[in-house]
Amino acid sequence: MWDRKLLLHFLAFILQDQTFGSQHFQGHIRATERLQHIKNPSLLKGRATPPENWNWGDVDGMNFLTVSRNQHIPQYCGSCWAMAATSSLSDRIKIMRNASWPDFNISPQVLISCGPDDGCHGGDSGNANAFMASGDGITDETCSIYRARGHDNGLNCSSLEVCETCDPGAAECTTPDSYYRFRVDEFGDVGGEGDAQVKAMMAEIYHGGPIACGIAVPDDLVANYTGGIYYDTTGNVEIEHDISVTGYGHDEATGWDYWIIRNSWGTYWGEQGYFRLRKGINNIGIESGTCTWATAVNTWGKKEPAVLPAQNTQLTKNSGPMIFKNKIMELLYKFLDQATYFTENGNVKRKTSGCVVLNHGFSNGPLILGAQPKDYMPTARLPKSWDWRNVDGINYLSWTVNQHIPKYCGSCWAQGTLSAIADRFIVADRNKYANIAFSAQVIINCRAGGSCEGGNPAGVYEFMNKVGVPHVTCMNYDAEDHVKVEDCSKPDMGVCRDCTWPPAEAGKPGENCWAKQNFTRYFVNEYGTISGAENMKKEIYKRGPIACTIDVTLKFEHYGGGIYTEHLDRIGLNHEISVVGWGLDEQTGQEYWIGRNSWGTYWGEFGFFRIGMYGDNLGIEESCFWAVPQV
Repeated sequence: MWDRKLLLHFLAFILQDQTFGSQHFQGHIRATERLQHIKNPSLLKGRATPPENWNWGDVDGMNFLTVSRNQHIPQYCGSCWAMAATSSLSDRIKIMRNASWPDFNISPQVLISCGPDDGCHGGDSGNANAFMASGDGITDETCSIYRARGHDNGLNCSSLEVCETCDPGAAECTTPDSYYRFRVDEFGDVGGEGDAQVKAMMAEIYHGGPIACGIAVPDDLVANYTGGIYYDTTGNVEIEHDISVTGYGHDEATGWDYWIIRNSWGTYWGEQGYFRLRKGINNIGIESGTCTWATAVNTWGKKEPAVLPAQNTQLTKNSGPMIFKNKIMELLYKFLDQATYFTENGNVKRKTSGCVVLNHGFSNGPLILGAQPKDYMPTARLPKSWDWRNVDGINYLSWTVNQHIPKYCGSCWAQGTLSAIADRFIVADRNKYANIAFSAQVIINCRAGGSCEGGNPAGVYEFMNKVGVPHVTCMNYDAEDHVKVEDCSKPDMGVCRDCTWPPAEAGKPGENCWAKQNFTRYFVNEYGTISGAENMKKEIYKRGPIACTIDVTLKFEHYGGGIYTEHLDRIGLNHEISVVGWGLDEQTGQEYWIGRNSWGTYWGEFGFFRIGMYGDNLGIEESCFWAVPQV
């Protein structure tokens, strides 16, 4: 009998025409058995004819696509199959929810650690869809962050690779007692040949959403493509890479039809991570019958209890005890007197260590070039409620993050400020900056205010004014204090990188990486501070979310929803969050702030919280920061 992993390697070797060690192999290994689950096939045939042009990135000005990816960092991983499947499903969930808050970004890491194929050495998007249709489903990026290693090279499946959280000072990370799971309902291949295949792809994209497809990877696509409609003339149709197709169109200048494709090579590649490909001639094999689709079932309305992963399971010795411990703690919080649990000798319990916020302010004072809303906005014109998650049915917020994984890092000072300014970029131009996501790891690597041991939020905006911060696909978050980058204004491996084959061996760092020379940096023009409820409202209403410092207590750490209040005799600001709006409880008449935390979607209200206004609110109105994006 053939060993399954050796067989997959052999097949990949053949598909690569004996260039398995080249940079071109991105991870597509076509499954020999095509798995499908379609409840009513006749419905697929009875669809209306799709329009000639369609783009899920711009449907009447609304972007239904989720955040871009980079499979190549922090080291090379042939996970394109997992990237294409999870990105397509994330988009389809967003379409189902009419782009309402929050976006859910499904975790490719769960697939490469726990999934059915060969992790960083390749797989099939159809198999990924089948795995996500299983009973346990899959989690999101704030449960399991992408680490570019799988069960094939050292990151084995465990409860932690499904969902984890890490606490300051703890010897080991643990699995939350409950979190959100996402599941595929139906899935299958996009069938057909020639023109019929093209029409089937168009119909599935228009009626269902983005699809995952296999393509060939010619030399010039990797090295030379920077924009325009790509047209390969070599005839290469050897499928070795999976992408997601998000739309299609027609170019009047060339007369060509084209596919709109999202790649997983970072936003520094192509057209901000996308490319257009000539359609209708099976260019680079895209119409060869290797496309897959999946639909989602609504399971995001309620968190589910943690379970051990069922497939490809190689459990760590502590997986079971961690889940048991969390269950016991959950019962303690529920049944013990909270006044006893959250206080000690009459004093409120706080974290003993973690994200220390150093409110040193700006080194040379605020940088203010124009009038501020607090000076020109009449208080009487402020609405009773305002929420950037839903302004006339549109969500203006960037993606949700988790500073606590894959290990604990006290980076709240960077996360809160970056989330607020990313939101402001979207507020300024939601078409150009849709799904913008900034790299908190670069802020840490550059010591732009601090490190994983804490920092100064003001330093982030000073850095963004002088140096600029790249997209997260330049440098993904690994929650570590690496060696400080001395000059972050120049290309550096700690600022923006790319990597090529082969995947790293288990227990060894990734090799074959280099500093990217050309990538986009994002800047701010102005920055300053704000405090007091009325001034905060004016700043948020006119220009977008702000970053604020609060006093985190043990009770707040266990917040599960509702309007939070807690009386403190003394305020000791120690944690950075962002404030995205405010509201009014009609029944009680209580006003509240809407805050965004950086502890994952399983915490609070999808990672957000509401907290009372004007007092007993952990000092949220004492020290806030704002910046104006350079657009």
